[in-house]
Amino acid sequence: MRAGTIHLRKRILTYVKKRILEGRSPTIREVQSAFGFAAVESARQHLKALVESGELHQLSGQSRGYSLPYHHNFKRCAVPILGVVQAGQLTTALEDPDGFLELPLRQPQDDHFLLRVEGESMIGSGICPGDLLLVRRASVAQNGSIVVALVDDEATVKRIEITSKSIKLNPDNPNFESIEINNNSLILLGVVIEVHRYLEGVPSLDG
Repeated sequence: MRAGTIHLRKRILTYVKKRILEGRSPTIREVQSAFGFAAVESARQHLKALVESGELHQLSGQSRGYSLPYHHNFKRCAVPILGVVQAGQLTTALEDPDGFLELPLRQPQDDHFLLRVEGESMIGSGICPGDLLLVRRASVAQNGSIVVALVDDEATVKRIEITSKSIKLNPDNPNFESIEINNNSLILLGVVIEVHRYLEGVPSLDG
């Protein structure tokens, strides 16, 4: 493989990793646009090579179908499930522990928790009712990240948009409206880093 190809592939991997850690894996066409490929097939082939080398994991049936692989040095931790968060209109926030789920964490030194989703305002990002969101506690977030935010004691999950004048919490469903915040009423609880879904019903949390 040519040195130029190796360097380009490393840049693509860095870009995809950054997008995944911000909460949203890029589509193949977004990779094409980001690196100026004339054809979408060029981006597809680079992503395929990264999957074959084990540096990315491909999720079937999703346009944003890439995740970071679980490596052997990831530490498995018992992550608490702290109740429900509304992916829709704001709802009263209750930190109500509902068991634990053991997960491999990339950054086990950070504080993580899980929330179960109600509502459909984030279905465009693949977040559906009943999903469990793995959240990394954080007081700041990058623009465009999917966050869990507290506004006047009510919690919601949305994509954050930060401007010089205001902060917006945007849905990924055209049937829902953005929430614009012009004061200090927003408290960021964390950044969503993974979505977990059970296709055959939710397992017992008691083991």
